[in-house]
Amino acid sequence: MSSKKIETQKISLTEIQELVTNIFLKQGCNQENAIALANTITKAEEDGSSSHGLFRLPGYVASLKSGKVNGHASPKVINKTPVILKCDADNGFASTSHEVALPLLAESAKKNGISVLSITGCYHFAALWPETEFLAKNNLVGFACTAFKPSVAPAGAKEPFFGTNPISMAWPKKNDHPVVFDMATATMAKGEVMIAARDGHMLPDGVGLGENGQPSNDPKDILKGVLLPFGGYKGSAISMMVELFAAGLTGDAFSYEAQENDNNDGGPPKGGEFIMAINPEIIAESNWEDHCDDFFQKLSAIKGVRLPGSRRHKNRNSDQYRFINEELLIKVKSYL
Repeated sequence: MSSKKIETQKISLTEIQELVTNIFLKQGCNQENAIALANTITKAEEDGSSSHGLFRLPGYVASLKSGKVNGHASPKVINKTPVILKCDADNGFASTSHEVALPLLAESAKKNGISVLSITGCYHFAALWPETEFLAKNNLVGFACTAFKPSVAPAGAKEPFFGTNPISMAWPKKNDHPVVFDMATATMAKGEVMIAARDGHMLPDGVGLGENGQPSNDPKDILKGVLLPFGGYKGSAISMMVELFAAGLTGDAFSYEAQENDNNDGGPPKGGEFIMAINPEIIAESNWEDHCDDFFQKLSAIKGVRLPGSRRHKNRNSDQYRFINEELLIKVKSYL
């Protein structure tokens, strides 16, 4: 499989934000929903995560065109207890729910030491780090997870049952960007496999099985087959945990249920998201920042170590222009 010559076009983040906002307004979103989605996509491009930026826009638009997603969603949050919040996404994209619910979650955790948020009836099609990093920037520890449609085989199997089931954790760092990780519990996020197929790149060993059930390095073959969990049985167990937190604990759809109920329009299925915020100031007391800062300094001093999230933060601090796949940009602009 030979790599294709990739033509790109330089575009500013401000132009991306305006372009995406106008597209969603035209495709059936009101101002609140359009801005929330545009913020999510622009953040992904700003941080260098092309698999979760403009690459996802056709899926968002397909979900609006099919009528599956409510582009005028008005999420509602209720406090089931002082520390347990429940957000009804009103059949909208998760980004809008985050704008409404995350400040309330942060407020609850700051006051009570810990708080959890379940979002139900939402369509999550983005990275998870914006949620957890928001919490870390409020001096809270953040954790989030969500399920998807089946595309990952449990360890020992060759048939998909789990979603790529990402998890994210963010930890506040003294006078610096938070430490943030966001990872699929599959060996590779499906969006990255799709980009490799588009661009003609082979994949490393262990990513997935081809259509015939045998290990493959060809992304097109793997997309016809199945992804594998990272770390064998260990990743498979974590993927199961995500199903239970994001579906069992929220009362929303497991991956197989999301598949059964989805119209397969190319966009995300409806499901749940579990988010937790923890206040270390209450739990660990006042020396926690210095204590953890010493830990991070010692970890960073080890040759070859890069703290999770540092690559994204470096991209964020670079210039305000990005090079976008030209074919993708033409397709995106066709929605105007």
